[in-house]
Amino acid sequence: MTQQAGITSYNLFGETADLADVVHCETIAARSILHDWQLSPHRHARLHQVLLLSSGGGVALVEGRERALGPEAVVNMPAGAVHGFRFDPGTEGWVLTLPSELLDQILRPAEGLWAELKHPRVAQGAGGLAGAMQDIFAEYQGRSFARAQMLRMLAGQVLALVARHLSGQARAGQGVAHPLFRRLEALIEARFAERLPVAEVARALAVSPQHLSRITRDATGQPVSALIAARSHREARRLLTYTNLPVQQVAFRLGYADPAHFSRAFTREAGVSPRAFRAAMEAP
Repeated sequence: MTQQAGITSYNLFGETADLADVVHCETIAARSILHDWQLSPHRHARLHQVLLLSSGGGVALVEGRERALGPEAVVNMPAGAVHGFRFDPGTEGWVLTLPSELLDQILRPAEGLWAELKHPRVAQGAGGLAGAMQDIFAEYQGRSFARAQMLRMLAGQVLALVARHLSGQARAGQGVAHPLFRRLEALIEARFAERLPVAEVARALAVSPQHLSRITRDATGQPVSALIAARSHREARRLLTYTNLPVQQVAFRLGYADPAHFSRAFTREAGVSPRAFRAAMEAP
């Protein structure tokens, strides 16, 4: 693990090894019981997690805020979000961990799933996800032919069901984002490569930086600058994984005049340099 600004960064739910499989799926108890059912605040630089409780409960600490957990609660935790857990002893459920690169393969921007999955969320009443989580857990535990393909397909199913559940809650009036926040999301998506300062983003939206900050923190628990940086970093991972562009050209595409500045920023977020990240993705 590494330390960034006092927050521990884990590669895998408390482990120090890189994710060696297509996904990782385990019960909540499997790791929590080793730590007296408590996991201190941490973040995963390159991993997205989905937790589903089937029984028991506890508290999720999400970006410094507590969220109650109970049976049929689902936790969506994108890469980079600071989180921790205090589970009630005996809590049952599953933890699915996916590399960010797999999400890039599965999700299609035009379909809207990423808009629902890119923010840390805790939602109740997600018992309909239990079958999909049981299926991917069973496949993960087995060693049948075509296992990797099945895991990719089942991971896509879980992500779709999580996004559907979160979207359904929003339509029902639970956690509906402020219209200004939706405008901010669209602006970041259109202009993330410009690396706009927060003051300029606020001017483009015709609001004060302070007002924009309040709306953004209410919606995500994060500052505007973190959302801009996260989108830029996600694009950096995509370009390093799926193109042959030199690191210098990746930096220029993302609005960095100095490639060394890009390398430092990427290393700070990912825990490895851009070249080391690419080498790891290309390794057999």
